[in-house]
Amino acid sequence: MTKNRENGIAQDFEIFSNFEKFFDLSEDLFCIAGFDGYFKRINPSVSKLLEYSNEELLAKPINDFVYNTDKERTNLARNELKNKIPLFSFENRYLTKSGHIVWLLWTSIPVEEEKLIYAVAKNITHKKQLELERTLHLKKLTEINNEFKQLSYSTAHDLRSPVNNMLAIFELMDIENIKSKETLEYINILKSTTDTLKENLNQYIRILNTKNQNDSQLEEIDLKSSLDEVLISINSLILNSRATINIDFSKVDKIHFNKSYLKSIFLNLITNAIKYSKTNTLPIISICSEKRNNITQLIISDNGIGFDLDKVKDKVFGLYQTFNEHSDSNGIGLYLVYNHVTSLGGQISLESEVNKGAKFTITFNN
Repeated sequence: MTKNRENGIAQDFEIFSNFEKFFDLSEDLFCIAGFDGYFKRINPSVSKLLEYSNEELLAKPINDFVYNTDKERTNLARNELKNKIPLFSFENRYLTKSGHIVWLLWTSIPVEEEKLIYAVAKNITHKKQLELERTLHLKKLTEINNEFKQLSYSTAHDLRSPVNNMLAIFELMDIENIKSKETLEYINILKSTTDTLKENLNQYIRILNTKNQNDSQLEEIDLKSSLDEVLISINSLILNSRATINIDFSKVDKIHFNKSYLKSIFLNLITNAIKYSKTNTLPIISICSEKRNNITQLIISDNGIGFDLDKVKDKVFGLYQTFNEHSDSNGIGLYLVYNHVTSLGGQISLESEVNKGAKFTITFNN
């Protein structure tokens, strides 16, 4: 019996010793506090984070170390603990000895008969900083989007007058007296392009006027018909560049999307592919649809100058981001494409290498 008792005592001592190690070595903040508002015991992580000695932390009320704005809220939480109500996921701020603010996430359990509170806290300062940065980024992005929306509305609205003037000129032209077939063909191309431009401008204005009603703008769209409208509007650009455009919508021929957004996506990616073609190399553009795991994708690739993704990967779709010396670069096209896709729940990715072309994969939110 005596030997069994000694073995039991030894086991209890070992358990207690292991508990002490667990308490002292933990990276989390372990505290035992009294109902009187003072720390009774803390592990080294508390001293390390708050930069006070163990003696300093035990000598003053806990609230002396709490950030001033959070003192009242922390007192209310402590009163709840005194009323036998455990505390879970409580956040408050402490002020370190050097004046830095740290955020702590607490779990606290009161033990009434001991008049003690057993608590553990995690340092969530980094998480809070990331949340603040994210909020600031979202605020800035919202401001940029509002400015860009206003700019788009003004531009589309202001361009309607010169476009209408061009159409009026075509109406006044006496084309019966024009004998050159080539000249007549050019005039027809110009008129068709101007008609399409007018319709696009009107449609953009309608979209901007109903920006908060995106769901009502969704419809079933024939990919080839939408693409054909865009190709007609830039027919001269395609002919002059001698670009080859390969099209394959055999896998998927219709999608549920916004028609004006889709035409804008086609327009920007195709004109970019022509604009940024390699010197002495004719542009080749491939446009196809895919169905993968019941998800619809649109893939547009080219054989142009490409991107150095190691340098520009996080900036490609940013507003006013340009990556070459081309005189017509303004950093708006890819930003528009990205926002058209993501505003309706889709995703867009880019694969590219310098002088090996670019491949844009758009995944629609079915």
